[in-house]
Amino acid sequence: MRRRVIPGFGLALGTTVLYLGAIVLLPLCALLLKASGIGLAEFWEILSSPRTLSAIRVTVTMAFAATIFNAIYGLLLAWVLARYRFPGKRLLDALVDVPFALPTAVAGLALTALFAKNGWFGAPLDKIGIAVAYTPLGIAIAMAFTSIPFVVRTVQPVIEDLGSEVEEAGRSLGANDFQILWKIIFPAIFPAFLAGCSLSFARSLGEFGAVIFIAGNQPMKTEIVALLTYIRLEEYNYQAAAAISTIMLLMAFAMLIVTNAVQAWHLRYVGRGEV
Repeated sequence: MRRRVIPGFGLALGTTVLYLGAIVLLPLCALLLKASGIGLAEFWEILSSPRTLSAIRVTVTMAFAATIFNAIYGLLLAWVLARYRFPGKRLLDALVDVPFALPTAVAGLALTALFAKNGWFGAPLDKIGIAVAYTPLGIAIAMAFTSIPFVVRTVQPVIEDLGSEVEEAGRSLGANDFQILWKIIFPAIFPAFLAGCSLSFARSLGEFGAVIFIAGNQPMKTEIVALLTYIRLEEYNYQAAAAISTIMLLMAFAMLIVTNAVQAWHLRYVGRGEV
């Protein structure tokens, strides 16, 4: 029998399953159990209230906007880090991980100071009529800041593994730059790119610390779902908090299922050149 570095299959599997159950599944089950105690009519009344619908709309649309930005900028940054050598590359590479290491509350305070009307960025933007702090735009910027590493760190290793040989091979066969990018490189990195974008979107949906400082938290305008859930908990309205959290959990699960389905379809058909 082949010897493994990590102790036996049963012990390793049992440890991972125990951790997954205690840390991940148990809290989710408790949330669903709490939500299941609410009657269907009350559940619908909580979710269909104007304040809840507004919070869901603000959260989802701003998370989507942040993901679009991260998809474009994150792909470009990953390409630069993987393909080019330049002074300060290691510093730039390290800065990508700052949002991971920085407490989200600190990030929120820093962004608010920068984009306030008297801030370094906020003052010139205010002169041309663009307000960032305490607006939905500020929410999108905070979400993009905290979730950009997911796209870069997912795509960058795939671009590095792809190497420049495929580009040279494409050129030798007569393909132009756009054809090489669209028909050779992008299909190869698409599963990682999609995974990075979906993780970025999921992180944006659940972001709390960085957003509450710059959002202003105005009900019906800049209030996000995470904050509304927190407010319901402070009001000891646990049923409403569980109902709101459950709908966001279901949305996150649905997004992950769709993402995995698209990745599986891509690997099965596009990867074989059948479409």
